[in-house]
Amino acid sequence: MLKIVNRFLRDESGAVTVDWVVLTAAVVGLATAAYIGIETQTNLLSADAAVNIGSEIGK
Repeated sequence: MLKIVNRFLRDESGAVTVDWVVLTAAVVGLATAAYIGIETQTNLLSADAAVNIGSEIGK
């Protein structure tokens, strides 16, 4: 039984999977943060453009 436990503790094959899961989660988190930032700025820009166009039409 002790041999099985020692072999299990030395096995590193699952470490690669954990690394990939952590890296993938980091990439998804960064992509989400970038999307939110881009979306916010795009909405502000389009609202500003709408106001400017509306003021030009009203002249």
